[in-house]
Amino acid sequence: MSDVDTEKRTHEQQLIRDGVHDMAGNPSTTPPLIEEHTGHQNRTLWGDAWYRLRRNKLALVALVWIAIVALAAITADLWVPRTFGDPLTINTQTASAERLKGPSWEHPFGTDDLGRDLFGRVIYGARVSLTVGVLATLISVLVGVALGAVSGFYGKFLDALIMRATDIFLAFPYILFSILILAVLPPEMRGIVPVILAIGLLGWPTFARLFRSSVLSVKENDYVAAGRALGASDARLMFRHIAPNAIAPIIVYATMSIGGAILTEAALSFLGLGVQPPGVSWGQMIESSRGYLVTQPLLVAWPGLAILSTVLAFTLLGDGVRDALDVKMKD
Repeated sequence: MSDVDTEKRTHEQQLIRDGVHDMAGNPSTTPPLIEEHTGHQNRTLWGDAWYRLRRNKLALVALVWIAIVALAAITADLWVPRTFGDPLTINTQTASAERLKGPSWEHPFGTDDLGRDLFGRVIYGARVSLTVGVLATLISVLVGVALGAVSGFYGKFLDALIMRATDIFLAFPYILFSILILAVLPPEMRGIVPVILAIGLLGWPTFARLFRSSVLSVKENDYVAAGRALGASDARLMFRHIAPNAIAPIIVYATMSIGGAILTEAALSFLGLGVQPPGVSWGQMIESSRGYLVTQPLLVAWPGLAILSTVLAFTLLGDGVRDALDVKMKD
């Protein structure tokens, strides 16, 4: 057999293995395996995570609900006052006639004891709750990730110092520590900003511990050692090689923590330490309506359902993000 025949036969065998030709030498009707899975193999880590998240129906429902609540809260000033009346002011001329009305086309959730539309107040309360949840969690993430990165990357004395500080913060009950901080403020200084700072600055220890453990695991990989051998600086190693591969647990926990921050804000407002009138908060709505719990239970039910549905949505979304970012999950 000549060299030309040998090369031709080798080429035909390669085509058969690739699925281009069948055993008889005819074009194969079965698409090659590599073409069938090209789209899947070319996805990045984050693209693969988004693909798995889209297949999680509960997480998608939660994401849609959060988007609806956020959109309603952001655009509330454009449609709530002109449709349902200003939920932040009391009309003294109509308050007595409009108070404690049941659900209707004019007032879908009814009215409160001062004649204000409950639906509009729930929408405005969503603005406060989402703002506190997102910003407080962002503060906790920034502080916790920074301290966790230093602790896990450098170790030794810095690690011991930062971890002992986290132990001190974790020794205090979270909600009681928040109450203590806000209770010492004069009433005129209480509001959404102190609540955000109190929740955010007390929530960092868990993020620091979580990111520290993730950094300790990632920095032992070969590509980090190779980068260090090539002379990469500590900042480049952290931001280029370690942080992108260690951030996944932080994203999962931060998503769930937004719901926890919303619950904490509601509890503080219920106790009179959070958002103050004329501002509106779901926790404040429950506190002002607790005297009507037996006679007018819907006054408490609507803000309570708003808290329940929103916190549940963030929890379900966090579960979906956790499953999506798990590289061991199979399609």
